[in-house]
Amino acid sequence: MDNLRLILFMAFAFLSLILYQQWQADYGQKAGATPASTAAEGAPPLAGQAELPVTAHRTDANELPGSGMQAKLLQTGGRIQVKTDVLQVEIDRQGGDLRILDLLAYPVDVEKPEIPVRFMNDQLPHIFVLQSGLLSQQAAATHQSLYSSAQNAYLLAEDAEQLDVVLHWEAPPESPQKLSIDKIYRFKRGSYVVDVEYKINNQSDQLWSGRLYGQLQRTQTAEDGQSSFIYTYMGGAIASPKTSYNKVPFEEIKTAGDNAYVAADSQVSVTAQEPWAGGWLAMLQHYFVAALVPNKAETFHYYSKYLNPGQRYVLGLYGTETNIEAGKEQVLTFQLYAGPTVQEKLAALAPGLELTVDYGFLWFIAQPLFWLLKFIHDVVGNWGWSIIILTILIKLAFFQLSATSYKSMANMRRLHPRLTQLKERYSNDKNALNQAMMDLYKKEKINPLGGCLPILVQIPVFIALYWVLLESVELRQASFALWLHNLSKPDPYFVLPLIMGATMFLQQKLNPAPLDPMQEKVMMALPLVFTVFFAFFPAGLVLYWTVNNMLSIAQQWYITRKIAGDV
Repeated sequence: MDNLRLILFMAFAFLSLILYQQWQADYGQKAGATPASTAAEGAPPLAGQAELPVTAHRTDANELPGSGMQAKLLQTGGRIQVKTDVLQVEIDRQGGDLRILDLLAYPVDVEKPEIPVRFMNDQLPHIFVLQSGLLSQQAAATHQSLYSSAQNAYLLAEDAEQLDVVLHWEAPPESPQKLSIDKIYRFKRGSYVVDVEYKINNQSDQLWSGRLYGQLQRTQTAEDGQSSFIYTYMGGAIASPKTSYNKVPFEEIKTAGDNAYVAADSQVSVTAQEPWAGGWLAMLQHYFVAALVPNKAETFHYYSKYLNPGQRYVLGLYGTETNIEAGKEQVLTFQLYAGPTVQEKLAALAPGLELTVDYGFLWFIAQPLFWLLKFIHDVVGNWGWSIIILTILIKLAFFQLSATSYKSMANMRRLHPRLTQLKERYSNDKNALNQAMMDLYKKEKINPLGGCLPILVQIPVFIALYWVLLESVELRQASFALWLHNLSKPDPYFVLPLIMGATMFLQQKLNPAPLDPMQEKVMMALPLVFTVFFAFFPAGLVLYWTVNNMLSIAQQWYITRKIAGDV
């Protein structure tokens, strides 16, 4: 904040942004609530099939296994415990679902480092699970089938780089199709990427045909402790041929109707669409993302569902039909990423996946700022000092623009006594007062709006930096010094907001006083208002504003003293 006007501009920009985002969430364009056209072409799915995808090419629910079952909310068939160096996972034998996933390197709170974030879970209200299976008119294992496993617990050995968890399923004896399936979860050391592999062995004397599918199912809940004061996006996203990142909000999934399909323009649609290759789908929340990345060499359809009871939202994909000849074996795969939104890891996995670190519409400014902030951190090793150094560098980059603004205000401050005299002289004639003031500005060669343009140029940078500090998982629970043990949360003792309010008050004293007494009273109240406002902001953001204020005060004091000579 270079001066009081910058504070007001920034407040207006932030409030406009937040109001626009909230309006989008509440009243933005939504897909129609008409039943899916693909479902209308055939019989609707029975109750037991509510969680299964209905393919655009096979709409008869009787083709799907287990048609007579009554759907229950996430049935269980016993758990398999899995632990690596970064993940602790529970896989259910019912469908081979990934039901629980803890992020061992990310504690829920700095005061409780032994309790990791439970990112995925199968208990209300925080349901978030991975389900997958095979769709076929013949024998096949869906996420409602029961698997067996050789072990109940798996641990990544200290000298191992990979851990395979194998689940086995066989077609029942009464089935005319003799088929066995190994569902393999492959975990790797230090990685949040899990390979999911289906090894299908057709042991019968006839052709087997089916499709691989995977889906993320969750309720609309985020990590405990998230601030309700600051808006961050939580919902779905996919990559399509038209764009590498498109949001699919929960509300659109809900209103699109059951068995809706995600069209190629990435909007939830009730119209069947052609598949595409090279895409992905994801469920996002603040700092963390779960994404399904299919085989890039194959094409996949994308779909959405809304499930009750439990108010669950589903984003899924299914592949094209795979034919396996009698006596042959084939492997179908996709990848799951479940972890922090670390941009390098996401970009390496799939194009555009790094955009799930949602820096908003100014991402093209935010990305370089984040790169610079991270580079500074690699050198100094402390995120608090990194923010301070970045603030100084930004201040230097806008030094001349700020100087222009301060010179304009210093000249206005110098003319303030004469402006006061004009106000007293023409107190009953507003038009004459305005004309006299314009004549004075012209005579002194001063543009009263000369300080506005430099400020407006800087606003996009400040908004972009706001999103960098808010969205980057690297700053989550980052410690600085003294009492500031978590820059991603508000200052627990409100020291930084109070210092920031004091710096705002000092800045205000350097600015020319308003001629209107009422405006002067409003301006006097602003430091208090913004102190309360920033008390709810993450400490990292308040640190940036405070340091920027201090640098601005030093620069403005020097210029004002040089021009006005009265400070």
